[in-house]
Amino acid sequence: MDTRTKIVLITGANRGLGKNSALKIAEKGLDVIITYRGNEEEARAVVNEIKGMGRNAAAFQLDTKDHKSFNAFVKNVTDHLQETTGSSNIDYLVNNAGTALYSPITEVTEEQLDDMVDIHFKGVFFLTQKLLPFINDGGGIVNISSGLARFATPGSSVYGSIKAGVEMLTKYMAKELGSRKIKANVVAPGAIETDFGGGRVRDNKDINTMIAGATALGRVGLPDDIGGVVAFLCSEDAGWINGQRIEVSGGMFL
Repeated sequence: MDTRTKIVLITGANRGLGKNSALKIAEKGLDVIITYRGNEEEARAVVNEIKGMGRNAAAFQLDTKDHKSFNAFVKNVTDHLQETTGSSNIDYLVNNAGTALYSPITEVTEEQLDDMVDIHFKGVFFLTQKLLPFINDGGGIVNISSGLARFATPGSSVYGSIKAGVEMLTKYMAKELGSRKIKANVVAPGAIETDFGGGRVRDNKDINTMIAGATALGRVGLPDDIGGVVAFLCSEDAGWINGQRIEVSGGMFL
């Protein structure tokens, strides 16, 4: 039996859903590497919180839109791991980092669409590609999608469509990496109260009320509703779950 402490790398984990997932992962006894795009202070606070739980943690800057930076990022992470653990490998990769775009089809610009593809699809694809040599056999990949890949709400055509692409990509990952016993799954949150997209779900009372009314459990989601599911997929208990989409939305738009 492998008694080695497992290591999870989760992108965009200095706040919101990513932060909650990182903390839930640490609660399960795994060590965590998080990334942040700009707010190093927030990231350091998350690292300190994880260390306070008795787990090892580190934070690295990463902009998932900047694909040319991925080689240097991977080298920084693997060098750190080699120095601190004696191995350059991780066990799980959680592709969480992202940003929102709310705009009707008639108003979306080519630049906006390209940015979203770069962040949410190419970023996931190529970061995973670069890290695959350093993911231990038997490990796993968790890609964060959205309920918007299942149902359509006006203004989210680009975001929802790209997330649908990520969901199909995840199936290909599961198929192609099966020989290494690496699992690949999707967690698709419904609308949650974070500062994602400027905090509109959290701060706009009309939107919040509408979503609560469209959700079987009668409220908007919270980061605490999602992080535990991500952490579960980074555990041996989820070892026979592969190529699956798990929507965590409280029953939104059933």
